[in-house]
Amino acid sequence: MKAVCVCFEVHLPLPLRWYWPREGYGDVHIEKYFDMEKAFHNFTKFAANIETLNEALAKSIENGGKYTLDISGVFLEQCKWAPEIIEGFKKLGNKNVSFAASPYYHSISCLFPSLAEFKEQVEMDIEVIRDVFGTEPETFVNTELLFDKKIMKTLHEMGFKCFISEGSHNIMNGYDPMHVYDNEVPTLLRHINLSEDLEIKFSDKGWPGYPLIADKFASWISSMKGEVITLYIKYDAINTHLQKNEGILEFLHELPICLKKHGVKMLLAEEAVESFKKTELSSLESKTTARYGMHNLLGNHAQHLFMHELVDIGEMLEKMGDSGKKEELTKIFRYLQQSEIFLEMNSEERRLGYERAVNDISILSDIERAIIIAEATEAAENKSAGKKEAAQ
Repeated sequence: MKAVCVCFEVHLPLPLRWYWPREGYGDVHIEKYFDMEKAFHNFTKFAANIETLNEALAKSIENGGKYTLDISGVFLEQCKWAPEIIEGFKKLGNKNVSFAASPYYHSISCLFPSLAEFKEQVEMDIEVIRDVFGTEPETFVNTELLFDKKIMKTLHEMGFKCFISEGSHNIMNGYDPMHVYDNEVPTLLRHINLSEDLEIKFSDKGWPGYPLIADKFASWISSMKGEVITLYIKYDAINTHLQKNEGILEFLHELPICLKKHGVKMLLAEEAVESFKKTELSSLESKTTARYGMHNLLGNHAQHLFMHELVDIGEMLEKMGDSGKKEELTKIFRYLQQSEIFLEMNSEERRLGYERAVNDISILSDIERAIIIAEATEAAENKSAGKKEAAQ
């Protein structure tokens, strides 16, 4: 029997402010660099429909559906504005729902020269999932579905049973990902076309597949060769469809029933890797990939410069003495690793991408200044304390 795994990403980034250097040289805090008002607005807009979406998911689960949820640490932090959202996810239960782990800050820290920061963020995410949902994540999803062979040993050592990544052309060599792939952590690859049918095209009246109903979608999956199809979809994209086409709710309700009718079962990601024989895929040994391509994350000079400066800041922070200032700076440093910051610097509108890059690198410069000042202040205080002690 063929199987399908459906994973939803639940995440909203913390957006950067338009920051100008003349605002600097003062105290360092989150609100100085991040637009919390905009973050609250985006969250409120999304939160207004999450209850409806979760109710649809609950009904789908009653009809036999199984879903993996990838909820970022950044999103869980924002839930302080509406704690009932977390309760809504809890009510989905843990029999037919699993919670995947990912880097807590939705960062691309796996691309740093050292994996120490990456591993720490994954451990933070595991801990918050354990604390909030009372479950141990067995599946790992990297930010932007990023695949880099060097992280696999770390993930294996951390005990993950399944890894979900992007089924890009450079990995699949033109074929569709339809299997569990052999790796240090058994790997599922996103079926891009089918995922985008739900994530992007569902409400597009000009799309040849419109209107997309569950039975039609299930028949497409049933007709494909292979054993397991992995769908990875942004939850806020489903929310966007809800504004235009409430048919998305009926689609979710009926999907498990229609899949079963066509001989397809729904599995959690970690169940799928246990249910099918692993298939060899040699490109996993040598290729790197991400959602819509690595060039979107690190495709221009500004993005590489930003990454280089982030690495330098991380090294500077490691050398700082433990203090409240270091804790605040470290948190800002980690928010600055969000993938969306890199993606904005590669805007299709080149002028906007350039302006974003200038803005973002100005913020990094101010962070570096703050670290240097904090180190100098600490050194002066230690020197003064030493003199007082000697005088006594």
